[in-house]
Amino acid sequence: MPHPSGPVAARFVERIRAEEEARLAPAAARSYAGLGREGPEEEECSLRTPFQRDRDRIVHAKAFRRLKHKTQVFIAPEGDHYRTRLTHTLEVAGIARSAARALRLNEDLTEAVALGHDLGHPPFGHAGEQALSDALERASGRRFLHNEHSLRVVEHLERDGRGLNLTGEVRDGILHHTGAIDPATLEGRIVKIVDRVAYVNHDIDDAIRAGVLDPAALPVEQISLLGATAARRIDGLVHDLVEFSEKGGDILLSPAMGAALLALRRFMFDQVYLRPESDGERRRVRHVVTALFDHFLDHEDALPTSAEPERLIRVVDHVAGMTDRYALRTYRDLFEPEGWRFQA
Repeated sequence: MPHPSGPVAARFVERIRAEEEARLAPAAARSYAGLGREGPEEEECSLRTPFQRDRDRIVHAKAFRRLKHKTQVFIAPEGDHYRTRLTHTLEVAGIARSAARALRLNEDLTEAVALGHDLGHPPFGHAGEQALSDALERASGRRFLHNEHSLRVVEHLERDGRGLNLTGEVRDGILHHTGAIDPATLEGRIVKIVDRVAYVNHDIDDAIRAGVLDPAALPVEQISLLGATAARRIDGLVHDLVEFSEKGGDILLSPAMGAALLALRRFMFDQVYLRPESDGERRRVRHVVTALFDHFLDHEDALPTSAEPERLIRVVDHVAGMTDRYALRTYRDLFEPEGWRFQA
């Protein structure tokens, strides 16, 4: 049954259109003049724009809730203050929305893309993604990319296979938040840059907290330019993005700040993400993910019910959807002798 519609709801669309024409930049996405949805809606909402509905659908999705127990960098960290995939997502959404507001772009679209961009990330962070991709390539020649799987989550896996029926702008931003192709909207491009700004600086913070990175070891040239703290670096990068984008007509960092961010990212790969001291942890992740992948590939009857006809894709869907702790629990249930679980 349609929701009751009063005088406020009756004027809502017209009011939003007028407000956006007065407030938004010419190149900003309009809430009611976009690409539309994949399929028809049973009913339209008379109190939320399409992008606000997308945001709410993502927040209510099961995949969004699972981000709470998915690794950002440190696998199963002991301590309550390390980032998870969920806190990273919320940080990106907040930073990106602020940048969109300053540039007079559509904040609701920006927020929806940011909240959905990592829904397809597998357990155990980048190590888990690499392990799953290698297993898939060995089985089929294809690679696993979390941005493509994020799109699959919202289009096919959520709501018991019906998908979330998101707008084209949000789906495009989710798919292209990483990789060689930029999002079609300026709002999506904000998320693409802010994602990197957030994870590089917050991962530095977590690495220092974990004792695997000495603040004195950070590259002097880049830190001198960007700032000595994560908060100062993020603030400076976002201000630079806003100022340079306003002048350039696209979403850009200035050459100097962009180069500094890339250099800091390379430093993090060398000193934290791929550091030799983590080789043992990466091997364990690879072993767990590969063992789960191979087991479910050989035991189709153990997979959850799905409308997907291809067994390999069903295996990928199942393993990629696992949280860190569920993957570890499943691995122990399948491969550890029962008596081991009760030993001190």
